[in-house]
Amino acid sequence: MIGKTVKIYLVDGIPNGLITAEIMNWTGKFVVTPRSQLPDLAARQELRRTGIYFLTGSNPEDPSQEMVYIGESDQIWNRLKNHNLDNHNEFWEKTVIVISKDENLTKSHVRYLESRLIKIAVQAGRAKILNGTNPETTSLPEPDIADMENFLEQILLVLPVLGFTFTNSIPAINRLTTAETQNETSPIFLFSYAGVKAKAQQINNEFIVLKDSFARKTHTNSLAGSYIHLRENLVSSRSLIDSDDNDFWILSRNISFQSPSTAANIVGGASLNGRTQWKMEGNGKTYAKWSEEQIEAVDNNS
Repeated sequence: MIGKTVKIYLVDGIPNGLITAEIMNWTGKFVVTPRSQLPDLAARQELRRTGIYFLTGSNPEDPSQEMVYIGESDQIWNRLKNHNLDNHNEFWEKTVIVISKDENLTKSHVRYLESRLIKIAVQAGRAKILNGTNPETTSLPEPDIADMENFLEQILLVLPVLGFTFTNSIPAINRLTTAETQNETSPIFLFSYAGVKAKAQQINNEFIVLKDSFARKTHTNSLAGSYIHLRENLVSSRSLIDSDDNDFWILSRNISFQSPSTAANIVGGASLNGRTQWKMEGNGKTYAKWSEEQIEAVDNNS
């Protein structure tokens, strides 16, 4: 995989202020700002162009969940002013704008991008997407579609660099262990606790508990409230559904967690050390031991 340089510029000289981001040899440009700095955007010429924008923030009813509205306009500043007057946008905390530096994006182009981004974000399932409907993909000439798909690829690359993961799909699960993939994909790990049986795999630094794993419905008093809340959210989103055994839920999809311990707490319903609870399929080696061996292997090859 070839590396890329993302140039991030702190316009105000502070990390939580106005930011621009660009990729070398890409015509696109990101402008990111807190909603509180919306007036500062008024003087920027980029906002008078055609482009894509994202309004992001936390769900007022569930602060652990991100909310996103995806839009397009041939006059972004006017659209943002209208959004700012809408009382339904209380969730809005940050604004992300994507324009073309060469001003070659047309209304048809951004409508195409908007449709594709909404579909990708909905399929990713990481945030609540507020767009009521997914607009049909605009019909474009074949060369324009190729250009917009390339433009889209760069958007999807830069968004997580800036801290926005709502378009990131859950990594695909595979068992490849070649030298090319072993640094990105772990072996399968098994979890067994209080009758729970679950499988997981670490891919691209995300710990993924696999579909059809089980999770205990009851939880101990030691389980932190944040984990209880997350379990409730997974049930309400039908990521955890009833199984044939009344004591357990079953995962309806692959679910990404921040760490093995978070995953263990959620499926086990107790305060657990996931680094020792998750064990390699086949040899019973703990996740902690496997992780230590990965570090030792790098040291030995240095």
